[in-house]
Amino acid sequence: MIPARGNGKSALLLSGGTVIDGTGADRFVADVRIDGDRITAIGRGLVAADAEVIDAAGLIVAPGF
Repeated sequence: MIPARGNGKSALLLSGGTVIDGTGADRFVADVRIDGDRITAIGRGLVAADAEVIDAAGLIVAPGF
């Protein structure tokens, strides 16, 4: 898991999506937090206190593409 850290810019949380990271590892369900133009956290149960939340359940999330 990448630890969460805010950078004062707008935040977005993609909640419960199936992550395919491009490394060849198995896909997994996780939240992906984006602050400004950077992915700042990937993991389960991320805090969405200051982020717009998008329910990504049932969708593929491919960070970095």
